[in-house]
Amino acid sequence: MKIVLQPPQWKVFRSTERFRVLVAGRRFGKTYLALTELCRGAGGRGRLAWYVAPTYKMAKRIAWKPLKEMTRPFWAGRPNETDLRIELRGGGTICLRGADNYDSLRGDGLDFLVLDEYASIAPEAWTEVLRPTLADKLGRALFIGTPQGHNHFHELFERAATLADWKAFQYTTAQGGNVTSGELKSAAKELDEKVYRQEFEASFENLGVGRAYYAFDREHNVGNLGFSPRFELCWAIDFNVSPLCSVLAQVYNGAIFVLEEHILPDSNTLAACEEFLSRTAKWSLGSRIPVSIYGDASGDQRKTSASRTDWQIVKEFFGRHTDRFEVRGFRVPSANPLVKDRINCVNAKLRNSEGQHSLRVDRNCKHLIQDLEQVSWKADPYGNPTGTLDKSDPKRTHVSDALGYLVAREFPMQSIRGERSGPFLIC
Repeated sequence: MKIVLQPPQWKVFRSTERFRVLVAGRRFGKTYLALTELCRGAGGRGRLAWYVAPTYKMAKRIAWKPLKEMTRPFWAGRPNETDLRIELRGGGTICLRGADNYDSLRGDGLDFLVLDEYASIAPEAWTEVLRPTLADKLGRALFIGTPQGHNHFHELFERAATLADWKAFQYTTAQGGNVTSGELKSAAKELDEKVYRQEFEASFENLGVGRAYYAFDREHNVGNLGFSPRFELCWAIDFNVSPLCSVLAQVYNGAIFVLEEHILPDSNTLAACEEFLSRTAKWSLGSRIPVSIYGDASGDQRKTSASRTDWQIVKEFFGRHTDRFEVRGFRVPSANPLVKDRINCVNAKLRNSEGQHSLRVDRNCKHLIQDLEQVSWKADPYGNPTGTLDKSDPKRTHVSDALGYLVAREFPMQSIRGERSGPFLIC
């Protein structure tokens, strides 16, 4: 069996340390490397190699199909599709497992172990269950993943540089050679600096601590803005009761311009519609205003009247005012994006990794500016990030949430394109 890998993958593969930690950017080739390591780890009669992902479903989705293709010439029989187990002609076995129920992984003695996306695996899965499985056979382990802040994966990476028989590696996506330079440049424009460094440069970034909108600054993101009749109006709504918040914006030339904010204490959706009608009167000038509507997906369940949902009220409002507005669409997703993804999208427009600013807020939007400067992540009693926003101040988060629904819909986080073929095995 001849192994063909990129130079950085070769460096990890040839390392003789018993325990290795690989921190790498997206599409570096971590999974291909893991599969080649599994084939080597199961190379011999009675040898057992495991691939462990954060969940069983992830293990099957990420590794099962390519593992079967890679090992097909060496099958001793048909793979077990239920147990995700492949028996090899040489007498070794490769299994895929999930760490979501890590207590079920006790018992087997392993010769080799890969823990993929280790930042998303509970550290107890390793310390309490998987580490002992290597003891009797003096088995080896490879931890691989992309950073997710300064968590246990970061701690393991730092310890690996100081411990005997451990080795730490860190590589960017570009060093992996599997993603084109054009795609990396495109991603740099779409992502904010911290997200780009984490996802593509394998940098440990604390995305879930401190200010949520850390990319905002008044010098570059605040100004005097005006309505342009050449472009449609965007109305984005957050259906909170007190305050009920929305923003009016326009999107053109790849940028977002927030013209006004509506902050209505102790209000309801119908009152927000009437406020929208009043505020836009100055822009109609005898012609219909084209408008697209954005907002909270939960508005399809929440009711501010006895029988109608929030979005039903909004749709009925526009149905009564066809002379004033030309509705281009209700751009509301079936489910809201994850909070962290929505905030990452906003940060990317405030300032991307190339230093470009493509989100501007009118200086009269005082509450939105305060949100962008003050909204922060909530920490647990020990100061660790929780991944949720601090909502202790009832005035904060709602108007920036409204803006986030618009940004995430128009400029969502993009998947990686332009990937070259990865490393492979030649048999």
